[in-house]
Amino acid sequence: MRSSGSRRATDLTVTGRVQGVSFRASAAQEASRLGVAGWVRNEPDGSVAIHAEGDADAVEAFVRWLYDGPRLARVQHVDARPAADGGDADFRIQ
Repeated sequence: MRSSGSRRATDLTVTGRVQGVSFRASAAQEASRLGVAGWVRNEPDGSVAIHAEGDADAVEAFVRWLYDGPRLARVQHVDARPAADGGDADFRIQ
């Protein structure tokens, strides 16, 4: 992926059938492929919370991927909010 040279950080909440379908592992794999840092975790309400940061184009591509997610997921909604760049070096599952 070509770098835009600018950084972006985003906090996201993904709802739908997103737990128990390898969503976190798939998100971590996609983030690593794109060079996006941050984290992903399951929330008690059944949603998945994500912090993504890195090259603006890479973060944008990652957010687009979230609308589909892995094969077994059924994403209903992705809520994206600007966030502070935490300087994360990698992407991890929490």
